[in-house]
Amino acid sequence: MTPRHPRLSALLCLLGANVCGVADAAVFTVTVSSGQGLPMADAVVAVEVRGASTRAAPGTQAELGQRGKRFTPSVLAVQTGTEVNFPNFDTVRHHVYSFSPIKPFELKLYAGTPASPVRFDKPGVAVLGCNIHDKMTAYVRVVDTPYFARTDAAGRALLDVPPGDHRLTIWHAGLGVDTPPPSRPLKLGAAPTSLSVTLDAP
Repeated sequence: MTPRHPRLSALLCLLGANVCGVADAAVFTVTVSSGQGLPMADAVVAVEVRGASTRAAPGTQAELGQRGKRFTPSVLAVQTGTEVNFPNFDTVRHHVYSFSPIKPFELKLYAGTPASPVRFDKPGVAVLGCNIHDKMTAYVRVVDTPYFARTDAAGRALLDVPPGDHRLTIWHAGLGVDTPPPSRPLKLGAAPTSLSVTLDAP
């Protein structure tokens, strides 16, 4: 199932914090809210840092399970090249698939954990479903940077990012998968910095 691709607008407002930090990393806090001022959980915040590796180290793995006939988590953020395991913790079998261009795959009806993980080797968003349970949907957001995080229930994400001139991108499922997510240049110093982001997305 592919979500709608709503018209989006993003208002990014930088709130500088005058707190001393270490020279080799900046504590970077991002808070994502909806146009109605509500916190947006499960938004993926990514910072592209010049010179940083775009691919995950060999052997890097993550997990997206199925429990209670739901994907857990419903949004998984990984770096390009990460291998993802899909353990089934339910007593019923699932049939996990994706038709998304960045990673089409199919794990036919199974219980337990498939022997081989799925490698996500292209950036973008993969939408996952289950052929047995139509209401099961999840997203894998793949980014070309090691600096990323998913917002919590308060819409907040915390990253340690080196000082410098970078690029910030924020994605949420409400923005859809075909429309490029909002991004902007980001300049960080050695001091902790807070950023408030408003996304116009259902």
